[in-house]
Amino acid sequence: MTEPTPLPVGDLPGISLAEVTAEAALLSRKDRKYLVPLDVARGLLGQDGLRVLEIDGRRTFHYESVYFDTPDRVSYLAAAHKRRRRFKVRTRSYLDSGLCSLEVKTRERRGLTEKHRMPYAIERRSSLDDEALAFVDTFERIAPVSRRLEPVLTTRYERTTLVEPESKSRITIDTNLVVEAADGSSRSLPDMAVVETKTSGRPCEVDHVLWSQHYRPVKISKYGTGLAALTPGLPANKWNRVLRAHFGWTPQPSGSLADAQGPASNTPAWGHTFSAYPSEIRN
Repeated sequence: MTEPTPLPVGDLPGISLAEVTAEAALLSRKDRKYLVPLDVARGLLGQDGLRVLEIDGRRTFHYESVYFDTPDRVSYLAAAHKRRRRFKVRTRSYLDSGLCSLEVKTRERRGLTEKHRMPYAIERRSSLDDEALAFVDTFERIAPVSRRLEPVLTTRYERTTLVEPESKSRITIDTNLVVEAADGSSRSLPDMAVVETKTSGRPCEVDHVLWSQHYRPVKISKYGTGLAALTPGLPANKWNRVLRAHFGWTPQPSGSLADAQGPASNTPAWGHTFSAYPSEIRN
């Protein structure tokens, strides 16, 4: 399989980060995600009025995220089962600039997602030091499990950010996605792109273009989909369709993960009823 070429954004007018923040801050927004072939993503660049984020002459940026979860996958299970008060802990590294942040995302009772972050040393991105744990402990629902958090998945990809000024919408296109589990196993999607539109609510022009080509929003999470693809026995739930279509995934018998890890494992048997799952995700 040949290495995909970068997105051809050279002819688009650039826009600075400050301008993106001013024109498309979108503090309250609707997100729609699509998984499309690279050729379809490239075709989106021909829409009138689009501008591309440019920082220090760069228009495509290399990202790496390390996700932390407990051995019994409290964070993953809460997302898989759509628990109202779920959370996600990760470091996000901007590899081109050498910057890194620790991020905590929480889903509140009213259904809104809130993101909290602090600067973090990029050389420590695969672990949580005392300062990081102190930050995580400020979140009531995470504090009881914070000392059990460990790195379980790393994602790497290249991101291009577009702005549609007329609708004040943002569009991100992620390519060359690689997901790698803690044991070193990995999967990649070199011929696909994850397109996400972030709008004030109404669909933007890019949404309409994708719909006209019969591409509809899909349920995909780099963490959830990636971990399920690499961990036999995890409940795939809302990511089932994407996993089957693009990751070569097939369901495993209930409890296969726990059986594979042996009787001493703290990992629950995924086939059990929900009441058997860790108490942290039942609230």
